[in-house]
Amino acid sequence: MTSVVFMGTPDFAVPILQALIDHPDYDVQAVVTQPDRPVGRKRVLTPTPVKSCAQAAGIPVYQPAKINHSPEMAALIDLAPDLMITAAFGQFLPTALLDAAKIAAINVHGSLLPKYRGGAPIQYAVMNGDAETGVTIMYMVKQMDAGDIISQVKVPITSQDDSGTMFDKLSLAGRDLLMTTLPDLIAGQVNPIAQNEAEVVFSPNITRAQERLDYTWTAREIDNHVRGLRPAPIGNLILDGLVTKIYDVTVLDETTDLQPGQVVRVEKHALVLAAGQGTVYQINQLKPAGKGLMDITAYLNGHQNLQPGFQAITDGADHE
Repeated sequence: MTSVVFMGTPDFAVPILQALIDHPDYDVQAVVTQPDRPVGRKRVLTPTPVKSCAQAAGIPVYQPAKINHSPEMAALIDLAPDLMITAAFGQFLPTALLDAAKIAAINVHGSLLPKYRGGAPIQYAVMNGDAETGVTIMYMVKQMDAGDIISQVKVPITSQDDSGTMFDKLSLAGRDLLMTTLPDLIAGQVNPIAQNEAEVVFSPNITRAQERLDYTWTAREIDNHVRGLRPAPIGNLILDGLVTKIYDVTVLDETTDLQPGQVVRVEKHALVLAAGQGTVYQINQLKPAGKGLMDITAYLNGHQNLQPGFQAITDGADHE
């Protein structure tokens, strides 16, 4: 039986861990995940999804705030597992830890490397309007997501997908790719490929500034970013003077001479706005600051001033 130390944190990693637990050829000796974090308005200390999965299977869990030079790292090195497998763990691993794996230390990464190295590869693929993304299994090295590629699988992105649906799709694709890759890896029958550094694209974690949607983008670009930032952290605009989170929009097959951010028309169930390059879209679901999530019909009932030609979206806000 092949011994495994698994490292991961969010829901993305859970199907991958569960597949290893369920397979008779693998013995998951330990799981490493991020420390429990306060969640929600009441700040309830909550275990990571990976921790919950491991505990349900009776597997020891390590949660170092920083793994380098930690007692947990020493314990993991002493385990000397055959494989060290990570999936969205969230920390750099020191070389001494990587070298403790007898066969290999590998990572399941949610992109087609070398495109989208970093912590938010799925969000960037959706925000950038990519037609496809995928999963890469590669050897881990000290440099972020830079190891040689062992295997890859492509996954299409539809116009209906958001980061949430793509996380789910790529998690399952990563699980299946890992389980088909491991036998060849263990047998020494893989042919890794070095990443082309000239093709590297980075995908750093989303910043607060990136949550603000640029209303001068085209309608398609706005839609891509809305979906890329959903289900969290959710993109926002300054709509009628108030910071407003935008949950869902529809790109319309029409054009306008109005300036970006101006109201094209108001219907009973639609607020239609101008975007960049004469493109047009409608907002379907939104959440103004200090209010609950609502559909556009409910929103329009309280915003009678939104009339054709009105500059509904601006750069500044009365209330943050």
